[in-house]
Parts: sequence; structure tokens; C-alpha cells
Amino acid sequence: MPAKNAQSGDTTMPLPGGGQISERALHFLKALIERHIRDGQPVGSRTLARDAGLDLSPATVRNVMSDLEELGLVASPHTSAGRVPTASGYRLFVDSLLTVSPMDEDLLAQLRTGFEPGAESKSLVESASKLLSGVTQLAGVVMVPRHEREVFQQIEFLPLSGTRVLAILVTADGEVHNRILHTEEHCTPAQLQQASNYLTEVFSGLDMGEVRRRLLDDLKQTHRSMDELMMRAMNMAQRLVEGAEHQDDVLIAGQTNLMDFEELANVERLKALFQAFTEKRQILDLLDRCIAADGVQIFIGQESGFELLDDCSLVTTTYRVEDQILGVLGVIGPRRMDYQRVIPVVDVTARLLAAALRQP
Repeated sequence: MPAKNAQSGDTTMPLPGGGQISERALHFLKALIERHIRDGQPVGSRTLARDAGLDLSPATVRNVMSDLEELGLVASPHTSAGRVPTASGYRLFVDSLLTVSPMDEDLLAQLRTGFEPGAESKSLVESASKLLSGVTQLAGVVMVPRHEREVFQQIEFLPLSGTRVLAILVTADGEVHNRILHTEEHCTPAQLQQASNYLTEVFSGLDMGEVRRRLLDDLKQTHRSMDELMMRAMNMAQRLVEGAEHQDDVLIAGQTNLMDFEELANVERLKALFQAFTEKRQILDLLDRCIAADGVQIFIGQESGFELLDDCSLVTTTYRVEDQILGVLGVIGPRRMDYQRVIPVVDVTARLLAAALRQP
């Protein structure tokens, strides 16, 4: 509940992580972030006072900036006297200060005409990723519909010489993937059959992305309680699934747009980021986490859980047909992306893709 600061008379409100922030400081934070989003440069006191439209002395503005820095909402780069928003500052901005306006009619028309009536679903997904990229000038990412992803049907482990095992995975459409794996210890045919039966029973009928996610979760959560045979079996299954899973389960467009942002232009960072875009597995993991969420989801910096995206933000939402979630789409860009514009673009694109997929 807002409270009154006895010294300044300014109203304060609690912060999610603890502490208090004044309405005046919030006003300055909003102005600072909006300026930084526009030009990408540290914002100085004089510029901030002008943008905020408040008749305050330079000393007062500097004090407010210091307060914001102490709260961890802005930071001072070594090369400048100005401030830039932190991930916490962006999170407060997105959660409490952002006003999303209805989409411009011309932009809406552009998105609508981007989906060809009667096109195949794979073509529609590709159109969605290109539209997201083209309209936002960021990287557009779209998962292919779940029903078109490979579905796990059966797995078999056959003993070879020494500690080698032939792992065979069969998908619901009859495709067979096999790989020779090396185990730390020798496994008997009976043990391998037991492991095959267990994994087939648990994962049959799930798409490969879900199988991979559950394997990773189970290996993390049940490591202590799982016997050695099941641990080895699940590790083998994970290695086989990762090798078999199609890399076109997520389509990415406009990766090179990220090179236009100075904060992402470090060569080594870009190289690693583009490698992740090429392999797609980490991006797919992140999108998989969004499947169960309602509405637009925003990951800022380290919230994604992937170090490669610490300097980025990801805005996603699900798309569905007849209340069945088919996948997730969104954009990846710098933390200073124009959230006010990007959020409705992501939301509307998901609705238009869903509508296009419903058409016969």
C-alpha cells in the first residue's frame, strides 16, 4: 500500500524484492528506460530531467538517480556518468510501469496479409517467424505445432561387445534412429530389456521434446533415489533422443538483426549466440517451459536460465486451436527492446497463426 515519505512528502510503494521506492523515482525510472530503449546510451541527469518533464534542480535529479542505483534498478557504466537500466529495473518497468496500446491498423494489416490462406502448417509457421522478425527487427522464434513433431513409440537397448550398447529408437511414424553408446559398466541382456520396457512404458506417445524435457528433469530430481541401472538407461535414452530429435522443431528468423545492437555486438558473444540458434536445443528447452503458461511471458536477462541470453530478453506466448496448445512463438532481442511495441506484435501474431491453422 502506498505510504507518505515524511521528509519529502513523496508517496512511496514497496518493491517486490523488499525496500521502498517513491512515485517520483518511479517516474524517473520510466523516463530513463524509455530513453535508453530509444537510443541505447547511458542517460545523464540533465537528459533525464528534460525527459521527465519535472521542474527539479540538478542536485535533486542526481539524488533520485543515486536512489535508483542503490535499489539496484539502474547502474553506472565505467565509461559514462549516465545510468543504464539493470535487469531488475526492466522487470519493474515491464510489471508496473508499461502501458501497452492497441496495435496500429497498418501494422495489423501487415501481419494479417503475411499468412497465405490455405497454406500448409509448416509454411504458416515459417511465415510467422519471418513476420515476427521483420516487424520487430529482432529474432523471431516459432515452435512447429506439437502434433507435427516426432512422437516417441519404443526404445530398445541391445548388448554389443564390452560396455557398448546399441540404442534403437522408433517413432510413431515408423522412423528408426540408432546409435552405439558406451556405458561405464557392463549391462546384461536382461538388465537392458528391463530398462527398455520401463522407458517405453513411461514415454510412449509423447513428442520428442517432451521426452527430452522429462528425461532431464528426472535425472536432476531423482538422481539420489534412482538405482544405477535406471540412471544408466535414462542417460543413454537422453543421448539418443538428443541425437534423434529434429532440429526443425523450432524455426528462427532474423538472427542477424541482433548484430545491430551495440550491447550484443561482442564477437565472441555473437558467435556463441548464433551457435545456440543453429543447434536450437537450448532455445527449444526455453520455449518448452512456456507451454503451460497463460498469456504473454517475458524473460529478462538471467531469468531465461541460459547464460547465453543474459544480455537478452525473450517475449513469448502460446498459440492454440480449439483450446489445444500447439506451440509457442516469440522474439529474442536485447534487454532494451521496445516492449510496448513487441508485446502486442507477439500476441496478435499468435492469434493470427492459430486462425490460419484452423482454416481447412
